[in-house]
Amino acid sequence: MDFYVILGINRQASVLDVKRAYRRLARKFHPDINPGDQIAAARFRQIAEAYETLSDPDRRRRYDLLGHQPAARAEVDVGFEGFDFTASVHASQQSTFGDLFADVLRPSRPAARAADRGADLHATVSIGLEDVLHGVTRKVTVTRQDRCATCGGSGAMRGAGSRCAPCQGAGTLRSARGHMVFSRPCARCGGSGVQRQERCPLCAGMGTERRTDTVTVRVPAGVQNGARLRLAERGHAGPHSAPPGDLYVTVHVEPHPRFRREGDDLLLTLPVAVHEAALGARLDAPALDGSVRVRIPPGTQTGQRLRLRGRGLASAQDGRRGDLVVEVRVMLPRLLDERSKELLREFGQINRESVRDF
Repeated sequence: MDFYVILGINRQASVLDVKRAYRRLARKFHPDINPGDQIAAARFRQIAEAYETLSDPDRRRRYDLLGHQPAARAEVDVGFEGFDFTASVHASQQSTFGDLFADVLRPSRPAARAADRGADLHATVSIGLEDVLHGVTRKVTVTRQDRCATCGGSGAMRGAGSRCAPCQGAGTLRSARGHMVFSRPCARCGGSGVQRQERCPLCAGMGTERRTDTVTVRVPAGVQNGARLRLAERGHAGPHSAPPGDLYVTVHVEPHPRFRREGDDLLLTLPVAVHEAALGARLDAPALDGSVRVRIPPGTQTGQRLRLRGRGLASAQDGRRGDLVVEVRVMLPRLLDERSKELLREFGQINRESVRDF
């Protein structure tokens, strides 16, 4: 039983933090607020015991060193104590009839090592649109709870003295009645097989320690903006040798000043002069991996799109490249001399067709 977990505080919490946590939980689980609720009453007893221990400096130091030391008390009465049907059984490890049924009906304690897996970690990497074309490798620095190097993640110091004496390190106690053998978790070590008195001083028995690591992340080609990459078992280590969590890396693709992305296609706006659009031309246009030759048909209008196959981004599914879509923007000259104006007037007189349909 971890008093810090019960109160929902960390091990560096002050006495004031302990009192605040106690008052918050007491308002929720106090028996006067939950009349007849046995679960709430049991939870309140744990909260009160945790508060009494952690609010007293001496008791808190002893708890941090030795862990929870439950006082010797009778087990829960399940209605069969006092009936002894073992008159014909003389082995030293035989149980009474009441003991056997108490083992069955009494809630079993979870083993100390049956802890949940470690928490997941999250990080973000930023890449350019050029990196999406072929993929890229990035390094991410994360601070995580790693397996304690001193105890190897067990939370207990190694050595002959670390083994629990009552269960001989097995974590369970066996009892027999006739030809029937029963087992139950050891109350002294909580089923871990290791005495709490021998827990690791570096990690305080949790089996983990804080560490900063640099992780290499391979970002695949064709990755989408906002995609999450999973690196298995690179998250926080679980307490007491439980499996570690995962590292999730979110990819942010930075906007490009020239290209826009539409799926696996790239969209490029290409300025074209009036005479090039009217008469047609062959122009050099930038591509993500170099340059490309674009043919402008005669009479091309603003907004018209020209598609160049296989010059876009690689697909994340099959690796095939998308297209480069060139959108034409017809540009007028900024300044016109008298000769240019005269030619345009002459052009307008020759081409009197209306460009408006209203």
